[in-house]
Amino acid sequence: MLKIKRFFAKDMREALEQVKEHLGPDAVIMSNKKVAGGVEIVAAFDDAASAAPVSRQDDNEAIKRELVSQLTAARKRLMEEGKGLKPGATSAQPGFGYAPANNRAPVADSAPSSLPSFYARGREQDDAPADSLSALLDRQQRFRQEGRPDSQSQAAGMPNSLGSNAGQGAVGSAARHDASRQASADVPVNGGARYANLDPLSNTESRPRSRSQENQRALEQMRSEMQSIRRLLEHQVSNLMWQEMERKEPVRAMLIDRLLKMGFPDNLAEQLVGYIPEKTELTQAWSLVLELLTDQLMISDDNLLSRGGVVALVGPTGVGKTTTIAKLAARYAMEYGAEHIALVTTDSYRIGAHEQLATYGRILGCPVRAAKDADELAAVLYQLRHKHFVLLDTAGMGQRDLRLTEQLNTLMQTQGERIRSLLVLPATAQRSVLQETVEHFRRIPLSGTILTKLDESLSLGEVMSVTIQNALPISYITDGQRVPEDIRIASRENLVKRAAELLDKDISVQHFWTSERAQPQAADLYE
Repeated sequence: MLKIKRFFAKDMREALEQVKEHLGPDAVIMSNKKVAGGVEIVAAFDDAASAAPVSRQDDNEAIKRELVSQLTAARKRLMEEGKGLKPGATSAQPGFGYAPANNRAPVADSAPSSLPSFYARGREQDDAPADSLSALLDRQQRFRQEGRPDSQSQAAGMPNSLGSNAGQGAVGSAARHDASRQASADVPVNGGARYANLDPLSNTESRPRSRSQENQRALEQMRSEMQSIRRLLEHQVSNLMWQEMERKEPVRAMLIDRLLKMGFPDNLAEQLVGYIPEKTELTQAWSLVLELLTDQLMISDDNLLSRGGVVALVGPTGVGKTTTIAKLAARYAMEYGAEHIALVTTDSYRIGAHEQLATYGRILGCPVRAAKDADELAAVLYQLRHKHFVLLDTAGMGQRDLRLTEQLNTLMQTQGERIRSLLVLPATAQRSVLQETVEHFRRIPLSGTILTKLDESLSLGEVMSVTIQNALPISYITDGQRVPEDIRIASRENLVKRAAELLDKDISVQHFWTSERAQPQAADLYE
């Protein structure tokens, strides 16, 4: 029977000691997580596992007994067949070159028979008790070592004796004498070859190799089945734990469910809810969770427009880097003047990239330059050293594009002016895609991030969780295509408020489609 138990401790070592003390060293750790005050471990132990060695031993003993009985029966059957064969009986078989019985010399009567000693050893070994498989195999090994040379010597010695007896007892013509000698020479050779190969274990040498291969395949299959059972148990235990939480702590379960619907991962949701005191009302608990979430967000205190310098926007293709540069440039021109700003592009891959940025430059009245490599970029930045604010537009490349390394090296190898890089992340991307983007672009120092396409996203938990887990400060957010209206400095409270509003909107939409009043309205559309 499978026993499942939960353990609480201050640290992992103490929790594992509790598991070993209560369930033993064969317990299986199903899950572990950090909770308020320490760690929580769920372990399982199967009582039937202790009885498995005994059953396996019984199975092995049964297999040994069955094998011993089969080998003993086979050898006795061979012995009985050997007793029924007399040396002269083979003369009745065709093809041996024997003359009729009334004309044949008494060859077999005078031949010394070595078969009785051969079978005598077999009968003596049959009388020995078959106590175990190892003893039987040892006896068969001695049988092969002692019996096979004797049978070969018998096969070699019997023709001479039989030939001499045939010469002494031959009467009649020379043809009959030659026929009887030919017959006496043929019989022992065939008989010796027949009895020399009577070895019931002659083909056992190839059995261990095939048996080991079968055992290996069975072991691999058993390992795969155990892994499948483990995954199934983990899934079932997690469901049981969630049902237990819903029954014992419904408020906590509801808070975690809301955070998951917002797009936050399981570990972050459980961590935030773990700080909420027990027996707190749902409304107050949700407000506390939003406050904790607000404190976790990092906002950049660096005002790009007032500080100036060289700022590069990096990120994958299609995230809105060029449009964001146009918005920042327009904001700066409105506050400080277009004569103090310049635009630079390193995008030599996309068709029309330079022309798009040049169009924005003509509208704003600021210069626009292009650079293909690190040397040209250093020369352009030196020419624009008198500008207070220089915005650098990079080529849009996926995080798995091989050319991304070349572009990042261009930014890192630029001498002279220090370049501050901001990573542009879209709020519409999946959390795994955002995390992979951050990991690839972190080859260069990142000063912060700009979140784009907030107006197109249905949830903000994915992009917010990535910035929290990677400690990326948020500088600006954009929520539209208008230049320069749809860009603003990031705010913790604003982001959390928008994320909560999107959650409420999603819940209201789901409630509309699942309510009883909405069903006849939807049905009326098809009448």
